[in-house]
Amino acid sequence: MQTFPEGWTSFTHFMSRLFSKGSTLKRRSRLVIVNAVFLAVATLIAIAAVSGQPFSFIPNGTFFANPGGASETYSISSGGIDLRGPFFQSLGTNGRSCGSCHQPSDGMSVSAANVQLRFSRTQGLDPIFRTVDGSNCNHSIDVSTLAGRSAAYSLLRTRGLIRVAITVPANADYRVVSVNNPYGCNESDVISMYRRPLPSTNLRFLSAVMFDGRESAAATGTTKILFENYPKSLLDDLKHQSLDATNGHAQGDGTRPTPAEQQQIVDFEMALFTAQTIGNYAGRLDAHGAHGGPETLAGSSSIPPQPFFISINSSVNPLVPTLETPGGLVTAGDGQFNPAMFNPFDAWAAMPDTSARAAVARGQAIFNSRPINIKDVAGINDVASAGGLVDKGIPSLMGTCGTCHDTPNVGNHSFPTPLDIGTGDSDPSNPSTNLGGLDISYLPAITVCKTDPATGLPTSNCKTTTDLGQALIDGKFDHVGKIKGPILRGLSARAPYFHNGSAQTLLDAVHFYENRFGLVLTPQEESDLVAFLSVL
Repeated sequence: MQTFPEGWTSFTHFMSRLFSKGSTLKRRSRLVIVNAVFLAVATLIAIAAVSGQPFSFIPNGTFFANPGGASETYSISSGGIDLRGPFFQSLGTNGRSCGSCHQPSDGMSVSAANVQLRFSRTQGLDPIFRTVDGSNCNHSIDVSTLAGRSAAYSLLRTRGLIRVAITVPANADYRVVSVNNPYGCNESDVISMYRRPLPSTNLRFLSAVMFDGRESAAATGTTKILFENYPKSLLDDLKHQSLDATNGHAQGDGTRPTPAEQQQIVDFEMALFTAQTIGNYAGRLDAHGAHGGPETLAGSSSIPPQPFFISINSSVNPLVPTLETPGGLVTAGDGQFNPAMFNPFDAWAAMPDTSARAAVARGQAIFNSRPINIKDVAGINDVASAGGLVDKGIPSLMGTCGTCHDTPNVGNHSFPTPLDIGTGDSDPSNPSTNLGGLDISYLPAITVCKTDPATGLPTSNCKTTTDLGQALIDGKFDHVGKIKGPILRGLSARAPYFHNGSAQTLLDAVHFYENRFGLVLTPQEESDLVAFLSVL
């Protein structure tokens, strides 16, 4: 975990003045200066890390460089990120902390580039590199040499993936008939899958904890997050998750975090808000009437926090009033839905077409309003008995990005509705790619078949995927591959994208949706959409 010097506040003040609305420097000149400064500061941080002199506090207003510009993580409780709390302490036996995979510099997740840098700097000995789940498999691997560690942790280094091994539920209505894992974890009773660490920030907007929702499920002794039990259910689930994560990732013995430490971890997480603050070309994202940055999510003395309740702006409730209740946009149950769920950059729409800020506004408009023909998405188009919207299913549904990313100005789904859009499903014409044309050859191929209730034998109703998703939690074949969509704020800080890291860049993610749903975008529109996503 990298920490920061006492003089960092001076640097933050300088950066804030450099990018202030009243700065007389041209935006491009400011960007040249900021890149040079970030490089110098990164060098100082590396020197400090090598010298073993830790720093204990990251004040609000600290900028973290990333490929899209810079992000900021803002705390509403302590004026910054205190690195002395249990979140950053080794509570297990292998040297890891929560901060090993949830770095302030990476939007409280971890980027593959950051992991590779840590591998190079420590020769693969940083605590994140542990065979319990950091290695591609944990069977007969040799991590005694640098070459061995490089091979063992290749997915973590190149895709930022953690191996998640979960036992198939005893009551599952399916059978795992084959596992073809390139790394040797071919068991059919304990399934190894590979997932990106979710950000431990902006948690106030969560409708389920973990990609497969397992920390918000009866199967793990936790509680599904609903309108009537939020936020208590969320807080209780996060406490449970902090203990499970320590026992698993950090190989703890169950004694820590203590109940008091669990509360400290949850209080710390719930106070954090992350968003991009500076765009490479757009400059400050709160300039000229825009409302980018984390403070508009967190709120301040002059800005109310971003409104949220479970099912807010539900795209489903207006279509099927019995689902995702109570729904509503302004007040719970008011029946309103607005597909234009992002508005931070409305003020930039009137800028000259050649402006980088106008490109961001155009991308926001595409995200909010471009029609998408949603087909073959489990959780939407399938029959109601399998988790779809209506009894006989919906062959196609004309929607927008906001159909699945409906939480206003945040971008996850506001109700715990897992979906399978095909990021982990292989294309029948090319098994090495997913349904959006992205490479998944580095992932296992897991084939499961629904069982006959009378005989318990596999039927011909089968599916091959790289990740069983929710089905590995509740044992339901109809839930194979279903996962939740993550919060979209802070994307530039945490590449690669999708739960399995199959989109190396934001443009790759855009190409996925074009290929998967027949979305037609011009090169300019692709560029505009990436410009918008990169400044979230």
